Amino acid sequence: MKFTGPEPGGPQAPGTGGGLRLFVFPHAGGWSLMFQDWPDRFPPDWQVRALDAPGHGTLLDTPPISDAGDLVTYFLDRLAPEITDDRTPFAFFGHSMGSLVAYELTRRILAEGLTPPVWLGISAFSAPHPDDKTPELLDEALSDTRLRHQLAALGGTPPQVLDDPYLWKVFAPAIRADLAVLRGLRTAPPTRLPVALSAFAGADDRAAPPASIAPWAERSAHFLGLRVLPGGHFYFQDDLDALAAQVTADVHTALRTRGAVAGIR
Repeated sequence: MKFTGPEPGGPQAPGTGGGLRLFVFPHAGGWSLMFQDWPDRFPPDWQVRALDAPGHGTLLDTPPISDAGDLVTYFLDRLAPEITDDRTPFAFFGHSMGSLVAYELTRRILAEGLTPPVWLGISAFSAPHPDDKTPELLDEALSDTRLRHQLAALGGTPPQVLDDPYLWKVFAPAIRADLAVLRGLRTAPPTRLPVALSAFAGADDRAAPPASIAPWAERSAHFLGLRVLPGGHFYFQDDLDALAAQVTADVHTALRTRGAVAGIR
């Protein structure tokens, strides 16, 4: 994954003191390589990095995590040196399943008395409610054939992974672990976070239509708006520049108002 700025824990490069760390949480079955073009679309003093969960991407040889709480703990432990560095603010952007991971990680950070992200971006995931009907995709008994069909309909998973028996055998455990994480995260009670939040949707997304994403407004004390962009579930694949421009604008808004937002409880 291309990384703009200094390596974690290293000295800051010139000009990055006023920058930002943007951590990107991929969708179920996703990995960092899918977001390799993102760093070049953001301000040069931002450090933009997509994160691999165990069993994904650069961590393919490690056992995947299927427990929601354990996965949140994993990311908190991994990011602790960076998110507790007061020199550089940070923000989270989650796509699909990554939205819930980013949201729950923010809740955990607040619960532990740490400084939260200045901004949280939620993308292509309907605002969950404990009483919601479980989607077919999250059915534990879903066959491999039906699961591959569901993933193909969403897009985002390379066709060769879904069609090649060997590759499917390699990637299926991580995908099923992600779906188990989703089952755990989507039933968590709603919390209104003292963090600026923007919600993003693809206009033609059937899995998470804009109307189902709008209720994320209730999860933030400073909701910046619902941003509807052309496309389906992976709308940014068609126009990453449009998403990056909106994310950049919203983060700058959050940075300007973070003192006021922090005072809201």
